[in-house]
Amino acid sequence: MKRILFSLLILLITTVAFSQPIIDIGLKAGVNASNLHIEEGQLLDDNNMTLSSESFAKMHFGAFGRIGWNRIYIQPEVYYSTKGGNLSSNIFELTSDFDYKNVDVPLLLGFKLIKGSALDLHIMGGPVFSFVTDASYPSELDPFLHDEFFNQHLYGVQYGLGVDVLFLTVDARMEHCSKIYDDPSVVKGNATTFMLSVGFKIL
Repeated sequence: MKRILFSLLILLITTVAFSQPIIDIGLKAGVNASNLHIEEGQLLDDNNMTLSSESFAKMHFGAFGRIGWNRIYIQPEVYYSTKGGNLSSNIFELTSDFDYKNVDVPLLLGFKLIKGSALDLHIMGGPVFSFVTDASYPSELDPFLHDEFFNQHLYGVQYGLGVDVLFLTVDARMEHCSKIYDDPSVVKGNATTFMLSVGFKIL
């Protein structure tokens, strides 16, 4: 494994050193299919209460940059996004979703599997840092959830594939993120998100 990582590092350094960088800047927008993974704590067990979550569709929009050397590129992004899940309970009917709004900042490393004059096929992956700007949950959960257990700074990983056609780029990614809510005695919840986005290179 170490030999593979060392070989990849040497390849990256060699490619960067002997290639002229190509820089792109663009705008992007898309949809999120997000779901919460819930770990129930003792307080819910004591009340014979269970929570489950189903995925729902939200959106994201923002900007991206791309610095490329031949087949390898680095792609930083920043965009506004909404995620969460559609909660249900065995005790009462919930009147709203658990959702949160955040600013996401991924830093992705990509590789072009197919490199053409008008079409590229690429894979990418890397860390993502999220800053939560707002979070809401059903009022029925007020006795159990408390604001101090909402995490305002999240981190995770994204990976996926995409295609570029002239100035248009389309990406499909999975994102796994750290816990948005973390109270071991009540509930822990983190989101998994499938993202489909379309971008336009403007520079």
